[in-house]
Amino acid sequence: MTSGRKNMRDINEIMPRIPNMRWGALLNRTPTNEKVRQMNRIFPHNGKWHTVFEEEDQVFIDGVRVWKKDPGAWT
Repeated sequence: MTSGRKNMRDINEIMPRIPNMRWGALLNRTPTNEKVRQMNRIFPHNGKWHTVFEEEDQVFIDGVRVWKKDPGAWT
């Protein structure tokens, strides 16, 4: 069985290089100002693009799943 993932191209091969860009993100939802502030803390300021796909209970950042859970509910 083969993974379709190995055929995926890196987003940085596709998206344009923009002079003085801190970072870029391809998102599936329009970000709020708070989300942009969060991404400013998460992404390094190296001019690279990132993919961010947000679902109701999870977010995929560059293919890595991050669960949206209330820390108070963690066991």
